[in-house]
Amino acid sequence: MNAPALVFSDDQANAFDRVTELLRGAGVDLDDGLCLPPRDGRAAVMALLGKAGSGKTLLLAELWKALETAGVETISGDYEGRRRKDRRTLAVLAPTNKAASVLRMRGVPATTIHRILYTPVYDPEYERIAEWLMGNGDRPEIEGLTDAALDRAKLAYEGHKSIPAALAAAGLRGSDFITGWKRREEPLDIGFVDEASMLDDRQYEDLREIFPTLLLFGDPAQLAPVNQSGQMVFDRLAERQKLELHRIHRQEADNPILDLAHALADPDIGFEQFERMVEDRASNDDRVVWGGRVEVDLMARSPVLVWRNATRIRLINAFRAVHHAPETELLPGEPLICDGIELPLKHRKKRLDLEARGLIKGAQVIYLGPGRKPGFSRLHVMGAIEPQVSAASIVKIEKPDEQEPFIPFAARMGATFLHGAAVTIHKAQGSQWEQVQVFAPDLYAAARAGRVEAGIPLWKRLAYVAITRASDRLYWVVRNRLAKPTGPLSIDDLGGDAAPLALEGDT
Repeated sequence: MNAPALVFSDDQANAFDRVTELLRGAGVDLDDGLCLPPRDGRAAVMALLGKAGSGKTLLLAELWKALETAGVETISGDYEGRRRKDRRTLAVLAPTNKAASVLRMRGVPATTIHRILYTPVYDPEYERIAEWLMGNGDRPEIEGLTDAALDRAKLAYEGHKSIPAALAAAGLRGSDFITGWKRREEPLDIGFVDEASMLDDRQYEDLREIFPTLLLFGDPAQLAPVNQSGQMVFDRLAERQKLELHRIHRQEADNPILDLAHALADPDIGFEQFERMVEDRASNDDRVVWGGRVEVDLMARSPVLVWRNATRIRLINAFRAVHHAPETELLPGEPLICDGIELPLKHRKKRLDLEARGLIKGAQVIYLGPGRKPGFSRLHVMGAIEPQVSAASIVKIEKPDEQEPFIPFAARMGATFLHGAAVTIHKAQGSQWEQVQVFAPDLYAAARAGRVEAGIPLWKRLAYVAITRASDRLYWVVRNRLAKPTGPLSIDDLGGDAAPLALEGDT
């Protein structure tokens, strides 16, 4: 095998070889850089598993590079080029925009599962631009678009391989070039799925229908999806279909956050003993902070992670109170979490349009201000390639000890949102932030409850997921207190009011 320039660990090299063998059986030879036409009737699933720091994402990125070199075409979900009989395709997927953005930061053009299940239909005139950008056609002449506009589109596409973002750079709106959305009917080829521990049975079956060759990258120590009885989709695979990676690689050997996460695997460690370990790490490494209070400044971009809904609601209301947020409206800069789309079936196209722009359940959003129509909001979707949108919004702010949420304003129908200053650890799966605050009293409550999931104490699973959401710094908050903000909420880091909206018209 022609090994990549990067030096793999032994288990990564073994995994690369196993995947190479699997792909060779599907007609893609990474050793010789050859692609044969797709073979009908051949299907294969493999799971590459490992805890945080085991190198799953690095391996995924290197496999993507090798497939690109071999001539396999990456399907991004934004636009799918014209079909050729001998074309080989790859889609790199994640359950959420935030998880996909982690891969895109590594240069891997990842998209969400939803964007692969539903594909955009392009106006034929602008489809010519897309084909040219992808290298499949000549430079077009389009009425109303100057050479300078096409040059801007070309430059934008070379930067991040997004057709809609490139067309937006040329001055076009989504409604100019996308005429509708349709559920994918034709299968693709090879699928890589990151954060596969988040998949439920229905998503898995959808992916099996689309991809004859499917690779799942997952962490078996995370929390299983709700209603999955503590089981992840790869748990049902045969042992020969699973391969486990083990930490630690040299570049991560001194990471105290990962050290703490992996310490939870010790069956003899209890909650109090683990807390002493966190406190000890905090005393000699500033990447771990023993917090006596919740830092409110961090909550606007990185939610506090909790176990109990009651804790989440109390922290959200405390966050709004210290910022003097009025009950009747939101302040620019307040974080929201998309809780789905409330639209009747007859508005299916509008639903798909909103979801395609990143407003899928669990998406983290920052409120920028009111839209031009009553009930509309201007929003920044975290992790999306084109993050700024305007959409009909239904915002629900839950109150302590009250059954019904308070709704400061709402459209009749549209995208629904909960406040995002605090979220449950279950909802945080698939996301990662530079700095994360974990509300330890909730984990203590889980430990006292004595609950067990798949043979592991629930508090340990919760702690593992919460800790591994932090890439740079972990705050272990041990008191139910809130710090005062150092300043008002701001949207300056997002471009604020001066930033152009990806959609000039309300959706």
